[in-house]
Amino acid sequence: MANKVETLVASSAIKCPADKFYNFFKFNMSDIVKIFPAAFTGVELVEGEEGAVGCIKIWHYIVGAIPTTAKVLTEAIDDAAKIITFSILEGDLLKVYKSFKVTITVKDGLAEWTFEYEKATILSPPPQLYVPLVVTLCTLVDAFLLIN
Repeated sequence: MANKVETLVASSAIKCPADKFYNFFKFNMSDIVKIFPAAFTGVELVEGEEGAVGCIKIWHYIVGAIPTTAKVLTEAIDDAAKIITFSILEGDLLKVYKSFKVTITVKDGLAEWTFEYEKATILSPPPQLYVPLVVTLCTLVDAFLLIN
């Protein structure tokens, strides 16, 4: 029996302009290391251009006190709708999930993260640890963008 793709959604209120918040995640992801060093320890551009479909980066971060590495592809960008989709190509997440995608949708006053994942086994948990991570990330990025 094939596993099904499941979805988990997390959202966070934002105060800065939606365009500014969206453009941060499109063009300045490397800055999360400065903004949220307790969770993000490195972001390396491996291939492609920042802010473009096909860009590949290595993210080093801590989730649930576990150091994690992910090779991440910017799979889709929709500037009109302010949506970016990232797919995990390699890394620690793929030990727990067969596939893992993260989509951020930015609207006036709201950032929404959608996690689409396929469990590797029946024992694989839903990625609940990512909810407080992205909510805190949104809060910190929002505060940073409001003063910069």
